[in-house]
Amino acid sequence: MFKNSMFKNSNENVTAPVSEGKTYNVKIEDIAQKGDGIARIEGYVIFVPDTAAGEEVTVKITRVLPKYAFATVVE
Repeated sequence: MFKNSMFKNSNENVTAPVSEGKTYNVKIEDIAQKGDGIARIEGYVIFVPDTAAGEEVTVKITRVLPKYAFATVVE
């Protein structure tokens, strides 16, 4: 009745708008369940430890995954 392609994630072939090793200026929008700050670039989630909601920080991307990335604050 339904083809499998109807259930594929529409973001399957989308690349992340960030690159590992690069720095970005972001605003921490929220705090994740485990305490990391959450920033977004073009809707893409970046987890940043040791930050607070409302902070504007420069971060360096340490790991990029299909749906989110991890970063550290650059001082």
